[in-house]
Amino acid sequence: MTTAETTHAGKDTRIGAARTELTSRIDPGRIVTKAAGLTKAAAIWNGAVNNRPAMVVQCKTTADVQHAVRTAGKFNLPLSVRGGGHDWAGRAIRADGLVIDLTNMRDVSTHGRIATVEGGATAEDVAAAADRLGLAVATGTVGSVGMTGLTLAGGYGPFCGRFGLAADNLVGAEVVLADGQIVHAGRENNRDLLWALRGGGGNFGVVTSIDVALHPLAEILSGSFTFPFEDARTVLAGYGELVDRAPDDLTAVLSIVPGDDGDPAIVVSPTWSGPIADGYSFMDEFAALAPPLATDVSVISPLTKLRRLDGMLPDGANYAIRTRNIAALTPVVASGLLEAYSARREVGSFLNVHHFHGEAAHRAVESTAFGRRDNHLMVEMIETAGVVSDWTMTASTMLATHALPGGYPNLLGPDDEEQTAAAFGPNAPRLLDVKDRFDPHAVFRAVGAIR
Repeated sequence: MTTAETTHAGKDTRIGAARTELTSRIDPGRIVTKAAGLTKAAAIWNGAVNNRPAMVVQCKTTADVQHAVRTAGKFNLPLSVRGGGHDWAGRAIRADGLVIDLTNMRDVSTHGRIATVEGGATAEDVAAAADRLGLAVATGTVGSVGMTGLTLAGGYGPFCGRFGLAADNLVGAEVVLADGQIVHAGRENNRDLLWALRGGGGNFGVVTSIDVALHPLAEILSGSFTFPFEDARTVLAGYGELVDRAPDDLTAVLSIVPGDDGDPAIVVSPTWSGPIADGYSFMDEFAALAPPLATDVSVISPLTKLRRLDGMLPDGANYAIRTRNIAALTPVVASGLLEAYSARREVGSFLNVHHFHGEAAHRAVESTAFGRRDNHLMVEMIETAGVVSDWTMTASTMLATHALPGGYPNLLGPDDEEQTAAAFGPNAPRLLDVKDRFDPHAVFRAVGAIR
């Protein structure tokens, strides 16, 4: 028998033994090891990811998670966690490893102004629960994204100025550590762990549930303004000026998107979360950036806002994503953005500019693990096509000279080593200390991997 054959046989033996161990406490129908079943069970948002795990454990309870973690450790299987499955780099699925699948754990319960959210719940699940009470929650911009993963590594969204990042609204968590121990992190217990989870990603254990703050907000004023690409420089300049002086109640995203006729277009999407009557003047300013192709201003619920991008980036397509942070949209930076977008090779290419300010920027950088607290714009480059090229990397490289150090951990890929090393800024030493205490053997390697 060759060395490769011996290794493969040894792996099969460990997988078989692990499955036997798991079935002592978990329904065998929820332990997937056969190739045909793994293809479906390991499918995630990004179809370009082709990692093939050894097994997927479809957990329904924290006890299931605890047993799966201990089994992976006992049989030396690489471990990963699938929540919403939206990590574009596929870190939810480790090759030849054991995947803890939380998608059956989607319960959301509310008690006062707090929602307890299981690890497989989506942002839309949480927003819907809040909406029924006339409340809102800090989410991102896409409802199908896992709420826990979004929150742990930051969470830019339409209420960034009003309520801060999703991570800023995390007030507690239940975590299964690498040895199977279940701990609770909150303001009274394991406060260092809670600090690390607020921006440091899922690098410390399996987060089986989180407690997040809810806010009284039943209606918002939402705008969408589409401009021709030929006016891009004018729109970018005006957008930059408007967001520089935006009050906390106003957060706006700018996107360069493929147009219906094949030509790109500029879409500016402001969200006003203050008194409705006070928001119309700001909408008028956005509408006046250039002659618009289309406008939409409406009073809607936060949940409706979250659902507006449903289906734009469907599950199973091929994606590549890169990110850079910029201080402001100066003319030089605007030119860099347009040059970067013009380098695209596929029609399915998007460039989004997310607005970080207000409550998110008022917090001290050391108050959570999130590494940047000054006003800035987060640039997100998305490529989707039959075969993803290297446009996002090219665009990221082109923007590097204009960029701030680091980047948004949720969007950094495993090969973005220089950006990842700087992503946590002055918080990196404390994060390493927390990592050493709660996951000393680096079992968990999520977005923005600490080590």
